[in-house]
Amino acid sequence: MSASSSPTAAGAAGAWVVSVRDLVRSPGSMRTLEEQWSAPEALSTPLIGIPAGSAVDVELRLEAVHEGILVTGEAHAELVGECSRCLDPIQDGITVDLQELFLAAAPEGGSDEERLVVQETVDLEPVLRDAVVTALPFQPVCRPDCQGLCADCGIRLEDAGEDHVHEQLDPRWAALAALTKTSESGTAGPEPKTSSDETEER
Repeated sequence: MSASSSPTAAGAAGAWVVSVRDLVRSPGSMRTLEEQWSAPEALSTPLIGIPAGSAVDVELRLEAVHEGILVTGEAHAELVGECSRCLDPIQDGITVDLQELFLAAAPEGGSDEERLVVQETVDLEPVLRDAVVTALPFQPVCRPDCQGLCADCGIRLEDAGEDHVHEQLDPRWAALAALTKTSESGTAGPEPKTSSDETEER
């Protein structure tokens, strides 16, 4: 068995495409690697994710098995996003497990989702993306007890204080309230018109 901490990557295709030439030619062999690669695109949900180009630390084990190349390990990166309740910025770490069997040859009747060894390389980017996106929270929060924003004025409820309230008027009474307010202001309508006959009689 052979081991190395410095893999050979297919340079033109990026670091996430790793050469396994030494493994496919040596059944039963394995290799480990510890590297820091740049995050690819689309490692996010609408509110949080790993920024493209940021550092991703990977620790992997690549093994030559009967079916092809088995990759196991984990990846760690920093998340950037915003709280779904109060919209404050969020920065946190994430660690995901990576495991994928890359088949040496496409099986008959296999699906398009099968991962394959292509030209003695394995592409780890889709494996990373699947692991990260499924692990991200759909509604991230800055703290589990975050109170969010006031639905009426938008102020952070944590900063608003206990006496922060808004008068809630039942919409069914809104028209009546408007009439009452008009009456209290003393606004009168236009004087009724009189006919010319009534004017003459006066």
